[in-house]
Amino acid sequence: MPRITAADALARVADLARAPRPAGEAAEAVARASCASTLRERGFSTVEIPFSYSTLPGRWATSLTGFASIVALMLVGAQGYEGHATRALIILISSLAAIGWSAWWIGTAGILRLPWARATSVNLVATRGTPRLWLMAHLDSKSQPVPIGLRALGITVSVFVWLAALVLVLLQVGTGHGAPVWLWIVVAGVAGGLPVMASLVGSASPGALDNASGVAAVLLVVGALAPAIPLGVVLTSAEELGLAGARAWSQSRKAATAINFDGLDDAGPLRFSWSGKRPGDLLDRLQRGAVLARVPARVQRLPPGILTDGVALAGAGWSAVTVSKGGVRTLSRIHTRRDQATALSGAGVAQAAEVVVRLLEELER
Repeated sequence: MPRITAADALARVADLARAPRPAGEAAEAVARASCASTLRERGFSTVEIPFSYSTLPGRWATSLTGFASIVALMLVGAQGYEGHATRALIILISSLAAIGWSAWWIGTAGILRLPWARATSVNLVATRGTPRLWLMAHLDSKSQPVPIGLRALGITVSVFVWLAALVLVLLQVGTGHGAPVWLWIVVAGVAGGLPVMASLVGSASPGALDNASGVAAVLLVVGALAPAIPLGVVLTSAEELGLAGARAWSQSRKAATAINFDGLDDAGPLRFSWSGKRPGDLLDRLQRGAVLARVPARVQRLPPGILTDGVALAGAGWSAVTVSKGGVRTLSRIHTRRDQATALSGAGVAQAAEVVVRLLEELER
């Protein structure tokens, strides 16, 4: 196996992250063409597959959900504070049902089906032989007024506030006590909802971590593998707009197995994350690859509020794991102007690539 170096990894990231890459725009197309050329040099057949989707959920659904959560908690809190526990319970259950159903529908069918704010983008698909496993990463980038870590914290706080509100309203219905506590419930709900509501989409981030690092890892794996090893590669678009590219691609074909690279910083252990049904066999193989590469790694369910293409794959029945690396400081940079290649050494990208190379070589043996 050719040695994968941090310097090579950083060069790949810097080349991809020279400018922001909004989905469907020229900078993303330039990056995609460069990746296609690299893949063809390694014996892959490449094809660009266009897809159509609605940008409305990706641009506005998170903000609207934060707004709806704040308004609903205020209504529930007002009724509970005035002693109308039964009304508060009805509003709470109705709000949870409406917000939950809307989020589920928009996050599954709505992104591809909504008739408003339609757009077209392109997934790059490359194959060599008959793939047993697919490598994935998204090419597009975005910026937001709040970093992804603060948004995830806001979502987590909001979930706990809604649970506390449900417990309180049931207690109040049963005993008639607890009205003064509603003031603190509403304050906490507003605090959690504001960063969610502020998650508006912009194009100011060059996306070195998110996700030039993931694309670089895919290309490094391809470069390190023997040409005879079969493999599939998908570089998606519009991940930052509701995982649209991954949803369109995964729903158009039979479920398979995929490793998704997303957000590879230098600090911290590698993280193997999943959503939905636990992909036990793939996780075990990744852990063995980490042992062989002598790289520390952790396995975890994907935290709430953080979406990756792996979520879309799992929703379509795929066995999928997202490989990431980083910590709190990583989350503070993603989706901001500070997500620059100059903040990376490339070590994390190189480690992630080496682990997956070890996995694929083991599969081939």
